Amino acid sequence: MEAPVFIEAKSLVKNYKRIQAVKDLSFTVFKGDIFGFLGPNGAGKSTTIRMILSLIRQDEGDINIFGLPLRKNRNRILTGIGALVEEPRLYEYMSAYGNLEMLGRLSGKSISRNRIMEVLSLTGLDERWNSPVKSFSHGMKQRLGIAQAIIHDPELLILDEPANGLDPKGMKDMREIIVRLNREFGKTIFISSHILKDIELMANRMLIIDHGAKVVEGNVQELLNAAESDLKITVSEPDRAVAVLKDKLGLTDLIIDHEGNIVLKANREHVPEINKLLVDNGLKIFSLTPVNSLEKYFLDKT
Repeated sequence: MEAPVFIEAKSLVKNYKRIQAVKDLSFTVFKGDIFGFLGPNGAGKSTTIRMILSLIRQDEGDINIFGLPLRKNRNRILTGIGALVEEPRLYEYMSAYGNLEMLGRLSGKSISRNRIMEVLSLTGLDERWNSPVKSFSHGMKQRLGIAQAIIHDPELLILDEPANGLDPKGMKDMREIIVRLNREFGKTIFISSHILKDIELMANRMLIIDHGAKVVEGNVQELLNAAESDLKITVSEPDRAVAVLKDKLGLTDLIIDHEGNIVLKANREHVPEINKLLVDNGLKIFSLTPVNSLEKYFLDKT
């Protein structure tokens, strides 16, 4: 049974004078997704996110969230969404606890002390709950931004470049928080990021746009598996192995790299055939690895 649809965008168009920032863009986000939203700089990602959050209005098209038209149900829908767009807005002189308490007051909701401490613990800030935010690192401030986005326990999170400016440890921490929010707490997450490896590790579905238009949408692993990839083979007698592959399969686009590995273009469905051919010709295979990263796929598509 297909999961309920949480975001449905239909034929979105947004123009800025002579520039068409978003062009006939349609996509679907299902409940339970970590949905990666990718595109080069200037592709229309931020404009699309702002339309979903009703910060700006589309010129054409429709957006339904939780099965409801956004234009007619804005307030009702936004209570079920948490968002981190660019850098979080924080009161630097207040503590992490104070920031979340203040946000609760401004939203008109009653947020208990237990809920605030639960969210600070989830984002790894419980030991610094009473420290002024001005003493926080950039990574800690980004985590507090996530805490702000989830304090009211929304069903849907929209995150725009949440790992922007973070060091490798900060990126890892952020990735772990996002995955935990999805798997343990059932949050549906729509995430825009230029860190393609993060999306590859986290997302189950993705959308790539370029110049405001959709390039591809679908299951991350299915898209990568279907794409032509580099195949790296570590084998005894690489020169003879290359001769066999050229003679028996007619392959021409292959090289031996500086480490003595054979590298060639192949779809994953051809890997068993290549493996059997080399073994049948008395060659020892030490490793045979398809290499197709999201980065390569993204660059091929854009």
